[in-house]
Amino acid sequence: MSDATVSLLVLAGCVGLFVWNRLSVGVVAILTALTLYATGLITANEAVAGFGDPVVVFIASLFVLSEGLESSGVTAWAGQQLIARAGTARNRLLIALMFLSALMAALVTPNGAAAALLPVVVLASRRSKQSTSQMLMPLAFAASAGALLVLSGSTVNVIVSDALVTATGEQFGFFEFGLIGLPLVLATIAVSVLVGQRLLPDRSPTALPADYSRHVDTLVEHYSLDVGFFRLAVDPGSDVIGSRRVQVEVPDGVVLIGVQRATGEPAAEDETLSVGDVVVVTGDNAGIASLVERHALTVATTPLSRGTREALLGREVGVAEMVVRPRSRVIGQVVFAGLVRSGVTVLGVRRLGKDRGADHLVLAEGDSLLVHGPWPAVEAFAAGDDVLIVDSPELVRRQTVALGPKAWRAVAVLVVTVALLATGVVPPAIAGLIGATLMVMTGVVGVPEAYRAVSWQVVVLVGGLIPLSVAIASSGAADLVAGRLVDLIGDGGPRVVLATLFVLTLALGQVVSNTATVLIVAPIAVAMADASGVALAPVLMLVAVAGAASFLTPIATPANMMVMGPGGYTFSDYWKLGLATTTAWFVVAILLIPVIWPT
Repeated sequence: MSDATVSLLVLAGCVGLFVWNRLSVGVVAILTALTLYATGLITANEAVAGFGDPVVVFIASLFVLSEGLESSGVTAWAGQQLIARAGTARNRLLIALMFLSALMAALVTPNGAAAALLPVVVLASRRSKQSTSQMLMPLAFAASAGALLVLSGSTVNVIVSDALVTATGEQFGFFEFGLIGLPLVLATIAVSVLVGQRLLPDRSPTALPADYSRHVDTLVEHYSLDVGFFRLAVDPGSDVIGSRRVQVEVPDGVVLIGVQRATGEPAAEDETLSVGDVVVVTGDNAGIASLVERHALTVATTPLSRGTREALLGREVGVAEMVVRPRSRVIGQVVFAGLVRSGVTVLGVRRLGKDRGADHLVLAEGDSLLVHGPWPAVEAFAAGDDVLIVDSPELVRRQTVALGPKAWRAVAVLVVTVALLATGVVPPAIAGLIGATLMVMTGVVGVPEAYRAVSWQVVVLVGGLIPLSVAIASSGAADLVAGRLVDLIGDGGPRVVLATLFVLTLALGQVVSNTATVLIVAPIAVAMADASGVALAPVLMLVAVAGAASFLTPIATPANMMVMGPGGYTFSDYWKLGLATTTAWFVVAILLIPVIWPT
């Protein structure tokens, strides 16, 4: 059996495992590389060389850049601005959402754009009284189109550009993809606006992503934060020193909630006050001012209440609601509104659905707490084993917080990275590493967050399948398949070659990830271009376009999967709008690519 035949059998097995869908794509990629080594088609070094390929390094760095833009609030801010300006009319809102999705996909990849804008679209749909099923699939399709606006838009672009460099020594420019990407974005929007309403279901899903746009209002009402509390520090010379809590005289209209010792523990009722203790009180401002003057106290913290909502949730501070979990170590501890623990302040306590107000409460399983403090402290407290978080502080912060210093640093890093990529001063992998490193060095993304941001499944997938692409080319399989295809189409001309590759790539891309598809098809496309005498640049650009045209099934891209639940879609809902969009892409690609990149 020839090497070409063996490599094609390995390819068939790889595709079969992807379609079978019982193993993760990363495992399939590793098994493919190991099988190629076991059959002698590649050496041990070639089997693992993909993981050190510059393409893989560049792809990993893009995830860190994407995380910086999302975690700093840039994406959420963009979505909020869009809702405020686009209005509620269906077509106007849909066009604005799809343009934003395409733009963000160019910056943070299609999957990142879909994930970031999903709650925005849900909110926009609610406010405009539109069904989410009419909005979310166009959002995912626009993200796929937007990925073709710039080189870094998706892994597919990077792979075909790298294939062009390997074969010719030239590469696609950073914005060169936009020459075909922009017409495809316009075509995608046109299809959704003109026929989307008829081809998409009008369906309400059973579950939607949480909407935190009115999160503060909800908490204010739930915990009755009408007046709030003052934390008053006991200074040397105060006449309350040596007194018990019940002996402290307070003016009418003022309630003494509790006392916290300098050590952080609540003071028992029979314990006397000392320097450094904090007295927590609530009441009207005039009464508090009289109390402070009478007893020589110092205001340490002013109220957080219905009247100071902007202080509850901002760039530096936030709130979180938590429930005491079974067997928690905090069961039995005394808490009250105004108590500070682990860097966060307890704003309210509820038991059995009722707010306990100024009462001291011995914590029990199922009690709920509302805490406030700096975001790192709130997130650290929520991550502990003693409480169950109600709403993720990270999601709340990303959806509701306005742009801050981190956002501008993230944008600046993005500008630097894009400039490096556009000018070609350094290779793409180096530009990506510079951008990712700057995101960490400027404090936009922490080191642990940077590691978590990288989709290691994608990294393993690409690294594991690069050897398959190499084997298909080096074994002669690419030449064999290309020759058969050229014989099949005869002398139909460049556009027939492009159309054949489009159909081949499209068919494979509906059941295998577009990254894996392009890695498999790229060497075949190079050989087919050589055999048919067609220039390589238009052929590879066509493969990039067809690889991104993953619209017929929900499993074609992660973005399609993300919107399936919130949109209330079934598997069979995708092919209707997907086929119309794919047809538009086919027409645009076959007509424009040979004109932009002469064949």
